[in-house]
Amino acid sequence: MIVMKSKDRAFLRSEAQTLSPVVYVGKSGLTEAVIAALDQALTAHELVKVRFQASKDEVEGISRSLEGSTDSTLVAVTGFTAVFYRRSPDPDKRRYRI
Repeated sequence: MIVMKSKDRAFLRSEAQTLSPVVYVGKSGLTEAVIAALDQALTAHELVKVRFQASKDEVEGISRSLEGSTDSTLVAVTGFTAVFYRRSPDPDKRRYRI
């Protein structure tokens, strides 16, 4: 997890607006399969949108758990959607310069 300035967070939020959700968290909540899917998506895309079917009260908690489990940064939570970012370890594959 990296510490971001609000300017960087706003930039990533704006970039995520055009993205479709790649990972879906069903009613069963946080599972190993969801963690693995988000980890793979972050490796491939760096910036990932996740859609939840849980109750609205649980979205923030599940998002924080996913953030810790995948070593990513939670950029934003809006309604039933969360945006995660994890910088690619390979500088040539980085899409976002933060």
